[in-house]
Amino acid sequence: MTREEKRDLLKGILFTSPWLVGLSVFVIYPVVASFYYSFCYYSVLQPPRFIGLLNYKDLFTDPIFWKSLWNTGYFVLFMIPLGLVTSLSLAMLLNTKVRGMAFYRMIFFLPSLVPMVAGSLLWMWIFNGEYGLLNNFLIKMGLPNPPNWLMDVNFAKPAIIIMSLWGLGQTIVIYLAGLQDVPVTLIEAADLDGASWFDKLWNITIPMISPVIYFNIIMGIIGSFQIFSQAYIMTGGGPQRSTTFYALYLYQAAFEDFRMGYASAMAWILFVIILLLTMLVQRISKEKVYYHGG
Repeated sequence: MTREEKRDLLKGILFTSPWLVGLSVFVIYPVVASFYYSFCYYSVLQPPRFIGLLNYKDLFTDPIFWKSLWNTGYFVLFMIPLGLVTSLSLAMLLNTKVRGMAFYRMIFFLPSLVPMVAGSLLWMWIFNGEYGLLNNFLIKMGLPNPPNWLMDVNFAKPAIIIMSLWGLGQTIVIYLAGLQDVPVTLIEAADLDGASWFDKLWNITIPMISPVIYFNIIMGIIGSFQIFSQAYIMTGGGPQRSTTFYALYLYQAAFEDFRMGYASAMAWILFVIILLLTMLVQRISKEKVYYHGG
């Protein structure tokens, strides 16, 4: 290398050094450390002690681990399709040309800007069994004994799912951007052929926005498996651990029970689960996603 090329290389390294340092300290090191700790008994207060695969063996015999995995799977199974249908339906409504549409779009996007702690506290009052707005509404609608949502084993998870649907503003915006990218000429041609709204939706709109749907499903899977704040604030994992989701149990193992090695093993199991599901969705959607113009 010439002197000038070495100087340019040095300048490039200096300019990227803040990012490189941040990546190394806050991403690469924690990932490598957690992988090592997953094979150790590590209580944070004492040096880690290597124990091999014992943490992983204990995971598969831990009933709370399986309970948290079931709770998370339940949340993912209902949240992904409900979130898809709800956000896409609202995006289609917000894509129509009516007066005041900018205001309506703002109203639906605002909940996604509310901090998670504030939103969770708000929904705690809404779901309150005695004084909550939801139960008062149900009583006025003729339901004499509405459930105590967050204190009932059968309704605690559905309540958190409902609360999560409230904050889909960012997903709605992504769908809205995809809908506005659908060629108008295709819609007009379908109108001339006498196609119904469902025919246009199924044969034109959904195929044209299939990359957006694919992206939101992947992001939804990743986000749903990491649900934590809502359950931590609203229920603490109860009642009877019915809302002890995977990430919440991981947090409790690491920072309440000081089983950092055990929690690291849980983190890597979660990584493998999300990776396998992502690969599965990618394989299923390989021939179903249409990239127009590509």
